[in-house]
Amino acid sequence: MVPNDHCSDPDGGEVVQVPIEDAFDLHPYRPADVLRMVDAYLDAALEKGLTEVRLIHGRGKGVQRARVHGFLEQDPRVVRWQEAPAHRGGWGATLAWLRAPDAGGAA
Repeated sequence: MVPNDHCSDPDGGEVVQVPIEDAFDLHPYRPADVLRMVDAYLDAALEKGLTEVRLIHGRGKGVQRARVHGFLEQDPRVVRWQEAPAHRGGWGATLAWLRAPDAGGAA
């Protein structure tokens, strides 16, 4: 997932173009695809120069939220993350701060 890139779906499904903005809504994606989409989104966000992003996973039972939090916790591109404040989605969204590509001199 890169702006205006045509990525093929590994399951042979339709190609999806996603505009890279500071918020990414995960609702349209199958639960099985969410972490793969977050991974690709973080790459594209960094490529675009974004260092703060909002992942909108929804409230529900908290399953996707927990999966997203677990992913962010172990991802070296992420400096820190936290639940979004109420005016930005509350517990239905997560804010993540990304390591600038040149930060620390090593990737």
